[in-house]
Amino acid sequence: MTRHGSLIGLRPEKLEDYKRLHAAVWPEILGKITECNIRNYSIFLRQLPDGNHYLFSYFEYIGSDLAADSSRMAADPKTQEWWALCKPCQQPLSDRAGGEWWAEMEEVFHHP
Repeated sequence: MTRHGSLIGLRPEKLEDYKRLHAAVWPEILGKITECNIRNYSIFLRQLPDGNHYLFSYFEYIGSDLAADSSRMAADPKTQEWWALCKPCQQPLSDRAGGEWWAEMEEVFHHP
């Protein structure tokens, strides 16, 4: 099992839309997350002193090929429909790595 954290901005005018979407995530999306070997998936929201809102995502991956499972999720039509609603709410960080939407974070401490 591997743990993953990532960060993205949230457009202030889309704050309530994003919260509303995630208060009632579609069952097909939840099923696809599980099918792709992701567990304990959480998204946290925080407004930082710079005045901007940020989302922190955490999940545990229990599979053996995260890239393949991520590709399978991305190819799913219902997931693409969900992302089409969520992405306009998000504001990727300017310093994220190439190919990233959410900026991956380095784990520096874990206590089981």
